[in-house]
Amino acid sequence: MFVKSMFVKSMSINMLSKKSAMLLVTSCIFSAVAMADTSHRGDSHGPIGVMGDHTHKAGEWMLSYRYMNMDMDGNLDGTDDVSSAEIVDASGEYGYMIAAEQMTMSMHMLGGMYAPNDDLTLMLMVPFIDTEMDHVTRMGAEFTTASDGIGDVKAGFLYRLDHTEKSNLIANFSMSFPTGSIDEEDVTAMSSGEDVQLPSPMQLGSGTYDIIPGITYTVTEASYSWGAQAKATIRLDENDHDYTLGNRGMVTAWYARPFANHLSWSLRGAFEKWGNIDGYDSELGAMMATMIATADSDLRAGERFDVAVGVNYIIPGSKTNRLAFEIVKPVYQNLDGPQLQTDLAFTLGWQMSQ
Repeated sequence: MFVKSMFVKSMSINMLSKKSAMLLVTSCIFSAVAMADTSHRGDSHGPIGVMGDHTHKAGEWMLSYRYMNMDMDGNLDGTDDVSSAEIVDASGEYGYMIAAEQMTMSMHMLGGMYAPNDDLTLMLMVPFIDTEMDHVTRMGAEFTTASDGIGDVKAGFLYRLDHTEKSNLIANFSMSFPTGSIDEEDVTAMSSGEDVQLPSPMQLGSGTYDIIPGITYTVTEASYSWGAQAKATIRLDENDHDYTLGNRGMVTAWYARPFANHLSWSLRGAFEKWGNIDGYDSELGAMMATMIATADSDLRAGERFDVAVGVNYIIPGSKTNRLAFEIVKPVYQNLDGPQLQTDLAFTLGWQMSQ
């Protein structure tokens, strides 16, 4: 009996040990797979509002489409709201004849990326822009101007400076080419039915060659990811209308977390600062700057801090598709004004890679 009891006890312990070992091995396998394959996680790329956040492996390519929309509503001078009535008051602080009240800008962005090797990824971006701006005159007349067409095409590269199992450090560099028109015209309340040159906010491009250097750092952990990026837009020359748009600088950081199969959410903060225009549009003339603030080169600078919430969804397959959405709300704006303030923006995107 004693031998039988010891045999049964030994068998039970042995079976329990095998079961525990199998559970341990299975757990390790699944953990290893989860840690090894993050390409189909929703947060394998950054938020759709961030460009140049990732490189590709040698021979891989990606096509993308983004629809971006930005609404601007009301004017700021510094951080203070300024009404249209104050702007067009002849005896007031500003004394303009026309006030811009609202502006809507939508953009269709086509993009392509290709990696000749693991460290270098080439990229191309082609924007198509549609812009409308609502105005009111001192006499109370309302009118809208519009412009649409191709914007400034950008081409460049991403170079992976450093890489670990969890992190990537990427150098960003692109050049913006002056393919967007700076000759857009429309009828205004003051033009007697004739098309006239529109101020720079209604133009489709900068008219200059611009360089856009940047740096991006990303980290992917088992249950979350985060990243940060800094970029600048530097104007290299003066355009054919004798002015140069202000330089721009931007820093952004984000946190993302998967919450379902191939699905993730993200939270992002972004700070952007830009300068005034150097010179005056020779087609407008300096006199126009006394009639409407959008034509005043000294009232174009500002800074803004945005908060953005996004969602990424990955559809795995022979070609990986990503659908993404991000909505952006400014929480702080300080503008040389009166200048239209941003109210809300969003980006809807699709990416396909192989």
